[in-house]
Amino acid sequence: MIDDFLIRAGLAGLGLAVATGPLGSFVVWRRMAYFGDATSHAAILGVAMALALHLPIAAGTLIVALTMALTVSTLAAKGWAMDTTLGVLAHSALAFGLVAISYVPGVRADLSSYLFGDILAVTPMDLGFIWGGAVIVLGLLVWRWQALLTATLSEDLAHASGLNPDRERLVLTLALALVVAVALKIVGALLIAAMLIIPAAAARAVSRTPEAMAVIASVIGALACLAGLSLSLWQDTPAGPSIVSAAAICFAAAAIISAFRR
Repeated sequence: MIDDFLIRAGLAGLGLAVATGPLGSFVVWRRMAYFGDATSHAAILGVAMALALHLPIAAGTLIVALTMALTVSTLAAKGWAMDTTLGVLAHSALAFGLVAISYVPGVRADLSSYLFGDILAVTPMDLGFIWGGAVIVLGLLVWRWQALLTATLSEDLAHASGLNPDRERLVLTLALALVVAVALKIVGALLIAAMLIIPAAAARAVSRTPEAMAVIASVIGALACLAGLSLSLWQDTPAGPSIVSAAAICFAAAAIISAFRR
């Protein structure tokens, strides 16, 4: 018999993969890897706020992640240099979050679970939040798929098609903020960006269309979650890093397959 906590962990991982596959594809296409870092680092500040105000952790991280997403989207629309801006925001948010969380009594010992995740401790309520967020993100991306693709391909083409590239960027950043809030419990703030980027990068090596890349990225993410959980159970390794390590192995395999196809 499989223990209930393992079933919940597996379902949580699958929910994460459903959301990060297509969203991570846009992160890779738009070269927004650093944005994922900035938003995930800001989640630690959300944890501190939630603990200080006795709010649910998910609510605090979602509020701060959304604030970060809106800030970055606004600055990008105004023409700010994104690499420098994101570097400042990412490290500042993480530093302020770590400082703030140190003032909350009795939290220091549990800090690693917020940084690296604790998927084995997912509760049924967490599972509902994870899958609810994943369904919202997936529905949003399906609804705006063609518009997002057009804006990603060319802002001039988007304008010619009657689309607003800034609005599509905002949709993407809001979806990314929601995924960060959902994923914090599973892989932690420091590993969220890896789950967005690595499966999508692996899928790009073996896919021929954008839609295929999004689906394959979700499949790779799901396999990585299940393989990482199996490794954690077998060798007693940390679950979050084990999941990302499995994703990295998938990326290496995809790169080798792509090399032999050429």
